[in-house]
Amino acid sequence: MALENDTQAPDFELPNQFGEPVRLSDFRGRKAVALVFFPLAFSGTCTGELCELRDNLSLFDDASVELIGISVDSKWALRAWAETQCYGFQLLADFWPHGAVAKDYGVFLAEAGFANRATFVIDEQGVIRASFISAPGEARPLAAYRAALEQLAARRALS
Repeated sequence: MALENDTQAPDFELPNQFGEPVRLSDFRGRKAVALVFFPLAFSGTCTGELCELRDNLSLFDDASVELIGISVDSKWALRAWAETQCYGFQLLADFWPHGAVAKDYGVFLAEAGFANRATFVIDEQGVIRASFISAPGEARPLAAYRAALEQLAARRALS
């Protein structure tokens, strides 16, 4: 079962597409994060989803939210895919132990061997403030990202 809103996001460290370590806790106190779990690089639906995010990166920049993609692919596959598609955001390799971070977030599909399409918007204190998951094979709509970022903005306004 996926983690629920208003719970502390599990910390992790994973290599990005360049092999550089990225820790969720490094953003704490500085910037909110949108973790975008996706099944596999180079697949049609995942490419379509991440290209739409690439083309709308200003939504995240304007909201002071770091966009980060995560899959069970290797850092080498993610780098090749990012270069091919000109992604302007980090992709993290949840490669080994296989899907460990996806499991921590409750979105690993053991029978398939990869993560579900799940998004978690995490505030500057490391708390999940918005999340959504699409059905297998179904792309997440950009409107869901807009709504999640609006939820975060509303929460910030109350603080």
